[in-house]
Amino acid sequence: MQPIQLAIFVLITALIGLATWWQCRKAVGGDKSSGHDYFLANGGLNWYFVAGSITLTNLSTDQLVGMNGNQMLLIVWWELAAVFGLFVLTYVFLPIYYRNDCTTTTELLQKKYGNKHIRALISLLFLLGNLFIFLPAILYGGALFLKSMTGIEVPLLAISIAFAVAGACYAILGGLRAVAVSDTFSGFLILSLAVLVAVLAMKAIDFDFSGIPAERLTLFGGNDSPIPWHTLFTGMIFIQVFYWSTNQTITQRAMASPSLKEGQKGVLVAALIRFLIIPSIVVIPGIVAFKLYGDINDAAYGRIVGDVLPAWLSGAFAAGIAAAVLTTFNSILNSSAALYVCDLHEPYIGKIKRIPRVSAIASIVMTILAIALVPVFASQESIINTVQQLYGLLSMPILSAFIVGLAFKNVEAWAAIAAVIIGVAFYAFMSFVWTPVHYIHAMAITLVVSVLSALLVNLVVFGRRAQLVFFEKKDAQTDPAQ
Repeated sequence: MQPIQLAIFVLITALIGLATWWQCRKAVGGDKSSGHDYFLANGGLNWYFVAGSITLTNLSTDQLVGMNGNQMLLIVWWELAAVFGLFVLTYVFLPIYYRNDCTTTTELLQKKYGNKHIRALISLLFLLGNLFIFLPAILYGGALFLKSMTGIEVPLLAISIAFAVAGACYAILGGLRAVAVSDTFSGFLILSLAVLVAVLAMKAIDFDFSGIPAERLTLFGGNDSPIPWHTLFTGMIFIQVFYWSTNQTITQRAMASPSLKEGQKGVLVAALIRFLIIPSIVVIPGIVAFKLYGDINDAAYGRIVGDVLPAWLSGAFAAGIAAAVLTTFNSILNSSAALYVCDLHEPYIGKIKRIPRVSAIASIVMTILAIALVPVFASQESIINTVQQLYGLLSMPILSAFIVGLAFKNVEAWAAIAAVIIGVAFYAFMSFVWTPVHYIHAMAITLVVSVLSALLVNLVVFGRRAQLVFFEKKDAQTDPAQ
């Protein structure tokens, strides 16, 4: 890294930290023994912080590096379909979370089923996904980008450790408010520079995409492509509903607004950003990189940024990417701590008097585990495809519990729990043992199998006939029975 790059990197990183502190310095402390106050920023996130935090929590190196690493236009469907998921969150799930006064998305399951164990199981699955998939993938992607862009001779693991320590400090010391505020400031920087990179990348080839294979420029994926066209109508839809509407890391921001309308406004702005800006920045640089360098996979984005940006701007971009890594890492860490404290520790171990302390300990343990798993992701050919396929183990079984709980009544919680376990095993078999269909199709099939299993077990084992209510407004089950 050149001296000017390093100087600008340090300056911008410091300015983001200072601006975050300045914005958060007068925040009301709230009740430190209340998980609702501590993990939802005392309900004080305005719509612009909700929009900024949701955008940058999702937009990190696993997106920029991973999607551009595919070096094809087809991968943009992940972002276009995400708009649908954000609309479902806005108009279907978010009103339900506010009406039930939820701190975590999984709290809704306890209230619907009247059982704390299903809440704990789903929280555990979320935590496993965060620990073993998302956190290490983010650290690896960020380290790879900086190494590819700057050419610094530092081991990937060392850079990953630096990211992890800094991100953990944000999550532990600042809480959700600091996370959301830093997300917003960093988001403005990274989006601006990412758009500039896309434009400069096209300029580098004189806006001439000739010579690039047609399969890399099509939105119509064949059966052997990462996203076959027919998967857009099956698993892709449900993946987006799961990620944007039930994932604690995303919904926690929208649930931390002073009102439902404020939260909805923030989510809709995030959807607009995702539709207008995100698609171009996650595919164009990678496609251009293919024309310039050939098939270089996940190294594509870092290399194109290093080549098209002048030194002083590449330093700013490195700071923006570092901020994106930190904010996504600390966002997931903060939501994971919320799941552990509210859904596992307090129900099974006991009431916590000092939530910040227990949250900090949990965050430190999870950070260490994430660092240890970075080498596993370093051996993968594509970050984004690996992450999506692995997360299918959890996503569809979890979504089935929400669908059954919201669309039906008179369902025994243990029937839903059995269905989740069946779903995990079924997807594992369909993806890693016998693979008759694409893994996105396998997700849709897994969801159907999980929902039907819940209804069947409910009828055959527990003798209860489920009644379809289809997301009725009145909460049928609100007694959190043990």
